[in-house]
Amino acid sequence: MIEPRMSEGRISALVYRRELPGGGYVAINVDAVRGFARSRVCVERRAREARREGHAPVIIAEADGDDRSPAFGDLYRLAADNAAIARAMLEIEGPQRDD
Repeated sequence: MIEPRMSEGRISALVYRRELPGGGYVAINVDAVRGFARSRVCVERRAREARREGHAPVIIAEADGDDRSPAFGDLYRLAADNAAIARAMLEIEGPQRDD
């Protein structure tokens, strides 16, 4: 686990990250506020670390609890499966048009 960040009673930790084929990455972040934790699977499609201001990685799934919760296993399986990530992105963004 990577060192958690704290600010104003909120703890945020990156608990999983891997590079995606063709660039970008998938990550699982756990945020906790006053004992309530929420885990999110985020996808960054850009190969570069730098983001444009105001643009955050796409959240493709989230669940209550941290990395010890029963739901975390489902999030991990999603984050580890390239085809499942692609399906989730299509569901969020819809089919891409050929311009």
